[in-house]
Amino acid sequence: MSWSRVLVALTLPAALALWACSQTPYFVAKEEPWRADEERWCLAAGLVRESPFVEARASLGGPSPCGAIRPFSVAAAAHGSVQLRPAALLRCPMVPAVERWVEGVVKPAARRYLRTDVVELKVAASYSCRPMNNTHGASLSEHGHANAVDISAFVLANGSRVDVKSGWWGALAERTFLRAVHGGACDIFTTVLGPGYDANHRDHFHLDLARHGRDGEGRICK
Repeated sequence: MSWSRVLVALTLPAALALWACSQTPYFVAKEEPWRADEERWCLAAGLVRESPFVEARASLGGPSPCGAIRPFSVAAAAHGSVQLRPAALLRCPMVPAVERWVEGVVKPAARRYLRTDVVELKVAASYSCRPMNNTHGASLSEHGHANAVDISAFVLANGSRVDVKSGWWGALAERTFLRAVHGGACDIFTTVLGPGYDANHRDHFHLDLARHGRDGEGRICK
């Protein structure tokens, strides 16, 4: 091996480390092999299929722990009847989870408590290579793995909308609806955070599929 190749081999890891540390705000990340294993299984099982509303995208990998092997851009759920705007960029396991939540929880709750259909979800965030709560030095957010989505509002068929921020303590029908979709999410996602958790989540629901606890089977619903 030439000296030039040796030099590259020795300096590349250091360069990548400096790249990660140079980001503002920077984050702390750890090696988690389960993420790639879980995503590969999902892709191999064909749990997500492309459609007019779901499009496979290029890998989000790079010289950092952020990214996904084969993410999907999800523009709608429930067979296209509920738009996601802007489209959410998510890893494979998150796509069927969002579909189950919208089809099995959000739509029935809207009909029951609001007497109309939900036609759109306002996506406040999906993939983003950043620390939790954008706090300098915090752990890498699930958003950095395309393993999370934030929903800030629900648009209804009658043209009105229910905002998480104002509706959580708003009219009775809105409060009941939002608590129903929040509680129902806890049966599908492993992390569900809303206005009752802290000020950072006062205006949206955070949903992700992180692993919690020693066995990875824990759940957080707040």
